[in-house]
Amino acid sequence: MKVAKLHFTLVLFLAVTATTKAQEIPRSCDLEFPPGTGTRANVVTDATGNRITYLGGGIVARCIGQGNKLTADSAQQYESERRLFLVGNVHYTEPRATVTSRTMTYYQNDDHLHAEGDVVAVQSNGSTLRGPTADYYRSTPQRPLTRMFAPGRPTVTLVQKDTSGRGRPPDTAHVVANTITMEGDSLVYASGQVQITRPDLLATGDSAFMDSGHDFARLMREPSVQGKGTRAFTLTGGVIDVYSRNRQVERVVATPKGHALSKDLELVADSIDLRMQSNQLQRAIAWGVGRAHAVSPDREIIADSIDAIMPGQRVREVRALRNAYAESNPDSGVVSSQRDWMSGDTIVAHFDSLVGTDTSSKPRIREIVAEGNARSFYQMKNSKGPQTEPTVNYVRGRIIDIIFENAKVATVTVTDKATGVLIEPAAASTGEKPGAVPTKTKPPATVKPPAVVRPPVVPL
Repeated sequence: MKVAKLHFTLVLFLAVTATTKAQEIPRSCDLEFPPGTGTRANVVTDATGNRITYLGGGIVARCIGQGNKLTADSAQQYESERRLFLVGNVHYTEPRATVTSRTMTYYQNDDHLHAEGDVVAVQSNGSTLRGPTADYYRSTPQRPLTRMFAPGRPTVTLVQKDTSGRGRPPDTAHVVANTITMEGDSLVYASGQVQITRPDLLATGDSAFMDSGHDFARLMREPSVQGKGTRAFTLTGGVIDVYSRNRQVERVVATPKGHALSKDLELVADSIDLRMQSNQLQRAIAWGVGRAHAVSPDREIIADSIDAIMPGQRVREVRALRNAYAESNPDSGVVSSQRDWMSGDTIVAHFDSLVGTDTSSKPRIREIVAEGNARSFYQMKNSKGPQTEPTVNYVRGRIIDIIFENAKVATVTVTDKATGVLIEPAAASTGEKPGAVPTKTKPPATVKPPAVVRPPVVPL
C-alpha cells in the first residue's frame, strides 16, 4: 500500500467518525499521517470488520488542524477503539508540552497519552517530570487545564522565575514522591514520602501541594522544613505552609503542634509563624491554646503568645504576652539548685545581638522587664555567708525592670506597689570564717515560683 493512499484512507475514516458522532462526543483530535515520510503500512480487518493498521519505517502523526505531532519507530492503530500505540523513540510535542518515552498509547476519545519507559515530560515553562510512566491529558474545551499523572516515584524539576524585574536567572525546586500529579503550568500534588529541595530549604512530608503561580506550598502528615542558611533551623508541625516571593521563602507557618529549633532559640506552641529574609530567620511568633514555650541557651519563657525578633537569626528581643513566666540560670558564681524566675502579664527580654558582634557566640541578656502584677525571684553571690547559700531577693510591683551587665544582675527597679524581701545568710557564729560552709545551719527560706503549666518540649 502506498503512503499517499494510506494518508487519504485514514483521514477519510476519522473525518466520517467525527461527523457522525459530533453531537455525542466533542472531538478535539483526528489523526492524520502526512505523506512523504517513508512509512510502511499493513491493514488487517478483524472478525468484527474493524481495521487494525500496522505502521513501520518511521511514524509521523498529527491532529488535524492542531500544532502537535507524534513520532515513533513503529505504531499500531486500532480503528474501533480510536487508539494509537507507538513503539520506539516516541516523541510527542505540542505548544504546552513535550513528552518522550519508549512506548506510548494515544487515546483519541479523551485526548490522553499513556507513556512508559524513561518518560521525560517538559512543560512550556521549563518544568520537567522524569519517571517510569506517566499519563498526560491534553487541554480541551471540556478540560481547560492540562494534567500529568505519574506514579512510580518520579522526579519533578520546577522552574522558579524571578518576577522582580532584576533579570536574575531562574532557580529550580526538585520534588520527589511516590506519586505526582501536575495541573497546568503551576499546580503540583505529591503524595507518599515527599521531598522538596530548594536552594533555601529542604521540606519533607507524606503529602504536599505546590502552587508556583502564587508561590505557595503546603506539606501535610508529619511535615518538616529545614532552612539551609548559614544559621540553620528546623520546623515541624501537623501542617506546614510555605509562602515565597521572587524565589525566596518569606514565611513558614506550622500548626498544630508546632516546633521550631535554631541555634539560639527553640519554640514549642500550637501554632508557629517564622518570617524569613535572605535565607535567614528574622522573626518567630508562637501562640495557641496550649501556651507557647521558648527556650534559649540560658532561659525559658512561657506565655499565651511569644514574639521573638531575631534579625540575622540572632535573638535581639523576646516578647511574652499574657500570663508570662520566665526562668533562667542564676548569675555565674552563684551556687544554687534553684533558677531565677520572673512573672507578669507581659515580659520583654532584650539581648545584645548588634551587627558586628561575634556571630559564633550566643547573645547575652541585657534587660528583662515584667509588667502587670509583676514578681521576680533572683539570687546573688553571698558576700558574707556560705557560698552555697546565695543572697535571695524577692520583689513584687506593677513593673519590674532588671538590668544585666556581663550576664549578671546589675540593678533592679520596681515601679508602683513595690514590696519585697532580701535574705542574705550570714556566717555561722561557731567561729567559722566567712565563706566557710557551716555544718549544722538551716538553709534560708526559699520563695517558690508561681505555679505554671509548661508544655512538653518534644525533641526533634
